[in-house]
Amino acid sequence: MTESGPSGRPDRVVVVPVADMFSSPDENSDVVSQAIIGSNVVTLETHHDWVRVQTDDQYSGWISRNDLRELEESRGYATSGPVVRVEALFAKVYREPSVQRHKPILTLPFESLLEVAPRREAGEPGWLGVRLPDRRPAWIARGDGNGNPRPLTIPQSIELAKRFLGLPYLWGGRSSFGYDCSGFTQMLVRSRGIRMPRDARLQAEWEGAEKIDRKRLIPGDLLFFGPSPDKVNHTALCIGEGEIIHSTTQNRPGVQIGRLVDQSSERTLVACTRVKGVAAGKT
Repeated sequence: MTESGPSGRPDRVVVVPVADMFSSPDENSDVVSQAIIGSNVVTLETHHDWVRVQTDDQYSGWISRNDLRELEESRGYATSGPVVRVEALFAKVYREPSVQRHKPILTLPFESLLEVAPRREAGEPGWLGVRLPDRRPAWIARGDGNGNPRPLTIPQSIELAKRFLGLPYLWGGRSSFGYDCSGFTQMLVRSRGIRMPRDARLQAEWEGAEKIDRKRLIPGDLLFFGPSPDKVNHTALCIGEGEIIHSTTQNRPGVQIGRLVDQSSERTLVACTRVKGVAAGKT
C-alpha cells in the first residue's frame, strides 16, 4: 500500500554517508541521483520500506527507509548552531578522538554537513566533536572540516575540480565517492555559492545562466554535448586554454581534463552557458 505525505518542508534527514535515490521503490531499478549524509529532504510518498523524497535541488527519487531518520525537531538537521562541513575528499569519523583505539565508524564524502556537539569543540587538540544525523556522538579531525565555508571564486573552484582528477565515474553519482557528469558540474557551481539543477539537460536550460558563443568561452563556463540542443547528454566545465574538466565515461571512466577539440562526434558541443553576473574576463 502506498501512502502520500506531502509536508512542504524537510521532515527527514539522510543518516548514511551516501544514499542512492532510485527511480522506483526497488533496489534493482536505476539510480537517478544521490543524497549525502546530513541532507534534509522532503517526504513525497512512502511505500513499505521505501520513501520517495525531494532534495534541496528539487530532485526526487526513492530512498530506503533505513537510510533516513524522521526529523522530530521543528528545524532541520545542521540548520542552526555551530556546524562543520567536510572539506577533505573523504573524512574518517571515530567514536573517540583517536585514530588508534578503534576503527572508523564512518567514512564521509566531501560536503557532508555535521552538527558540532555542544561542549565538544575544545579539550581534544586536533579533534572536533560532532553529533551525527542518527544522533550518535562522534569525532572527526579538525583538518578534515571547515566551520566557516565560504563561496569560492572561479579560479578556486577550478582548483577544487582538479582535486578530483582520477575519481571514478559513477552513474547517478553526486558525491566524492563518485560523480556523474552533471553531478560534478553541479558541485563545482555550488562551491561558488550558486544552486543549479541536477541533470545536464536541465542545467543547459537553467535560467540562472545565459547562452554564449563558443568563441567567447572563459574559465568557469559550462559546456553541453549531445546529438542536438534538445538532447543534451553530457556536460563539462571550461578551465581555459581550450581545456575542459569533466566526469566522463570515455577511456578510463572518471574525472579527466580534456581538450575541447578532442570531443567525439557522439558528444558534439551543442551549447555553452555562463552563470549570470559573471563578466567576460573577470573571474
